[in-house]
Amino acid sequence: MKDWSECLEVERNLGRVSGAWLFRGTRVPVGALFENLEDGATVDEFLEWFPGVTRRQVEAVLDFAVSSLEPLRVA
Repeated sequence: MKDWSECLEVERNLGRVSGAWLFRGTRVPVGALFENLEDGATVDEFLEWFPGVTRRQVEAVLDFAVSSLEPLRVA
């Protein structure tokens, strides 16, 4: 599993939103994206519901999540 601190579009501050990983510059937890997608929302709907989050941030988070699932390659 990758370390979310490596994703430049998120941040964590233990004093904000119970220390959850947030989309940088917002109070929107990264987990809210995955919860909404699991419930059938589209990325466009998520962006509409959370106007402080940018498409670039969502794409970076999704790319990061996918890359963390890729198997390690053995040389």
